[in-house]
Amino acid sequence: MGSGNDSILDMYLYETNTLLEQLDGILLASEQADTFSQDSVNEIFRIMHTVKGSSAMMEFNSLMTIAHRIEDLFFIIREKTIDVVPESLRPELFDMIFQAVDFFRGEIEKVENGDPLSTSIDSIVDKINSLIDKIQSGANGGAGGEQAAAKEDAAAPEPEAGPSPEPVNKEYPFGILVFFDEGSGMENLRAFMLLNGLRDYCQDFISFPENVENDSSTSDIIADQGFLVWFKNKDERDSSIEAVKTAGSVRSYQPVDAKQEQPKAEPAAPAPAPAPQAAAAAPAPQTSAEPAPQAKAPAAQHQKESLISVNLSKLDQLMAVVSEIVITESMVTSSPDLKGLRLDNFTKSARDLRKLTDDLQDVSMSLRMVPVSSTFQKMNRIVRDMSKKLNRPARLVLVGEDTEVDKTIVDGISDPIMHIVRNSMDHGLEEHQSERIAAGKDPVGEIVLSARHTGSEVIIEIKDDGRGADSQAILNKAIRQGLAYPDQEYSQKEILNFMMMPGFSTNTEVTEYSGRGVGLDVVKKNVAEVGGTVTLTSEFGKGMTTTLKIPLTMAIMDGMEVSVGDTLFTIPINSIISSLKVTEADIIYDPARGEMTKQRDNYYPVLRAKDLFQIEGGRDNIEEGILIWVESGEQSYCLFVDELLGEQQIVVKPLPAYINSFNVKNYGISGCSILGDGSISLILDMANVYPGNTQGAY
Repeated sequence: MGSGNDSILDMYLYETNTLLEQLDGILLASEQADTFSQDSVNEIFRIMHTVKGSSAMMEFNSLMTIAHRIEDLFFIIREKTIDVVPESLRPELFDMIFQAVDFFRGEIEKVENGDPLSTSIDSIVDKINSLIDKIQSGANGGAGGEQAAAKEDAAAPEPEAGPSPEPVNKEYPFGILVFFDEGSGMENLRAFMLLNGLRDYCQDFISFPENVENDSSTSDIIADQGFLVWFKNKDERDSSIEAVKTAGSVRSYQPVDAKQEQPKAEPAAPAPAPAPQAAAAAPAPQTSAEPAPQAKAPAAQHQKESLISVNLSKLDQLMAVVSEIVITESMVTSSPDLKGLRLDNFTKSARDLRKLTDDLQDVSMSLRMVPVSSTFQKMNRIVRDMSKKLNRPARLVLVGEDTEVDKTIVDGISDPIMHIVRNSMDHGLEEHQSERIAAGKDPVGEIVLSARHTGSEVIIEIKDDGRGADSQAILNKAIRQGLAYPDQEYSQKEILNFMMMPGFSTNTEVTEYSGRGVGLDVVKKNVAEVGGTVTLTSEFGKGMTTTLKIPLTMAIMDGMEVSVGDTLFTIPINSIISSLKVTEADIIYDPARGEMTKQRDNYYPVLRAKDLFQIEGGRDNIEEGILIWVESGEQSYCLFVDELLGEQQIVVKPLPAYINSFNVKNYGISGCSILGDGSISLILDMANVYPGNTQGAY
């Protein structure tokens, strides 16, 4: 029982968080346009309806109540169009909904942490109620109730026929009897919404009870006897059933014909749904038995089933199994027992097996890949809120938000990106527009958030066009805090790196957004946990750029196996430009940079892996070994190794925490892998192998 409840709760949290993200996106776009499109109004109404229903099911009453009131508000806007909200009220409307979204988020966090939910929701409910009152008084201003009712009466059946005072009119013999969910409330408004939905399918119909929008007393009749809609012919009735299927809160429905019965007998027909609990579990059993209009239904059903949410731990298990399959396949095909044997059939089968394991690996990897757009979109909200609170106009530009990254990595970088964007807003952008104008900049600050692939890693940049970093101020603070020595020279890169040290914060006062001693050190730590690095660059007066380099995935990759003495290394294939055989004559000695070689009219440093990793054995003569020309990020150089052993698909295993504590990543060792013969190969991160880059990367 407990696990069942847990899975329902997980589903609720997943669905509600997804809906709140959608809602944030709609609100931000609408606020920029200073109006809601009809689609946006419908979407917000639908989101609130869903949150209300699922929160009621989970008995989260505070969430249900607020969602219900916002649903009511958007019902009014939906029926009267956005023009019903005067322009003077729109900022208040946006602020209120943003506040409600924040409330929902806070409550959902409490649910996730197992904390009790808020009971004091009066202030938000009062705000919503007061907005509803203002909008309604503005919409009805001066017009009497009868006038509004008459107007609605004229609109209900649309062009041709006015609704008949009798519940059954002989000209409208074909009906649909609809029952709404028990206890759903506001049945008259739900009936009115249903009528609006029917107009997409048919224009000419009448209903019983009539005038449902303006007469709330009809709610009791509808709850008790059902809601009847009558059509002139059977085809119109049958095609309109589609609208009933998709309408909200419909418990059950069935077609009825006037020839067979009188209206009083009609509502007694809800026998098919005696138990509301059963109906809630399997909505509207009549739907499947419906004779006519199923043309659209199967397609809609198929679409719903084309997406499935899977627990991340199951994907981790799948990846672990695939990893073991890759290792085992390698062990089987390169078994020492097979050396010297010519086995044509075995070789062919092994080739087929390799292709299948490649395909299996690609599919299992792609399951975990998600676009960074969801993380990027959240930053819109942060920029909007801070822009208002700090009175600092700014816009966020998103580039490459479709770039896909492993799900665990996306989760890991969400907080660091949020912190850096806040930093850009709080520290980076100038406090007053006059400063920007004096510097010849656009009065509105700009933060660019971009993502792009470079083979084996994703580069995420957060760039602002603000004041930039004052190197001298940073150095002075670092000296005061004992992080730097007063008599030592530091490069710009080294000075900026002080900002990523624990406890370093350039803000002199504590604000809502920064200055609490939680600085870029947390960003660096979080990014390092997913195998990434952080680099800061800045030009004083022009702005600052923070670059996160994140591995694309942490599972399986194609690598080139090389040997140095008895030690094996794996170089990621994505980093290799080519392999070169050179002679002593091709090596140039530069007093500052050591050995160099010329390739394609450029000179590149030569690094000897034997010296770099202090390996005993291995070749010293440049003509006996081989150069691997590699490129990673901004670095390009040649690594001298003994020999190439061939390309291999490898499973990346993280190094033990004990070894990681020695900062081996700074020396270019990012992990290890088990080869087919059981030996261990160290995986090189080419960006950190080159000593000239270790400071920059870390």
